[in-house]
Amino acid sequence: MATLTGKLFSPLRQTYRYLQKQAHEQPVIFYSCVLGVIGPVMVVVVPPIRKKFGWRKPEEIPTSYPIPNRPRRPVQGYDDDP
Repeated sequence: MATLTGKLFSPLRQTYRYLQKQAHEQPVIFYSCVLGVIGPVMVVVVPPIRKKFGWRKPEEIPTSYPIPNRPRRPVQGYDDDP
């Protein structure tokens, strides 16, 4: 039984040792990989937490100016006509 669990967890132990070695020898690459793994996890974890704390989506920003509900008057007096 001990050899079965050893065979199952051996890749995890080797991966941990490799990551530990990389953290000491090349910390920039190691922490870049850590941040790369955290990003997709946050996509799944953060929205329910925000909802739990009462966050609501803000109102949409208007993309156009509302047209007034009156007839349009022609512009006069600016000498734009040739």
